[in-house]
Amino acid sequence: MSSLVTFGRCTIKLIDTLNEQIGRGTSWLTLILVIVSVTVVILRYCFNIGSIAAQESISYMHALIFMLGTAYTLKHNAHVRVDIFYHRFNEKTQGWVDFLGTLFLLIPVCLFIIVSSWDYVADSWAIQESSRNSGGLPAVYLLKSTIIVMAGLLLLQAISLAIKSLFSALGISLNTAS
Repeated sequence: MSSLVTFGRCTIKLIDTLNEQIGRGTSWLTLILVIVSVTVVILRYCFNIGSIAAQESISYMHALIFMLGTAYTLKHNAHVRVDIFYHRFNEKTQGWVDFLGTLFLLIPVCLFIIVSSWDYVADSWAIQESSRNSGGLPAVYLLKSTIIVMAGLLLLQAISLAIKSLFSALGISLNTAS
């Protein structure tokens, strides 16, 4: 039992560290997004200079912020929740609710996203899809690939959450051997 607990703790630490680093790195895209957006507006309305690539880069960054920040947000328990009963439950019951919700809702949704988007992304890679607009950004297939990356990172974070929740439900500490 103690080796399983140790394995669980190591798995949690590895996944949480990965998503923490990706989330922190992705957060810098928000600043870059604002700078590029302001630059595009100034160039367009003050100097009558337009750039389709710059405009598309705003959409790319916006998508990346959400796609790569999803698992980070789950790690920090910051996703929107409708909490009618949950806050009244004790820690063990909350652990069971989180574990079962993760096991039967979140993990299947992540797997569904991966499976259902696989051909969509593969087709984009097969034709090396680029922007439909002249002067737009190439490599749309890379952006579409973030759908699978998002679901994969979210799936990993769901595994971490499931282990944490199961530990909580069973009264196993995350920090010390119990």
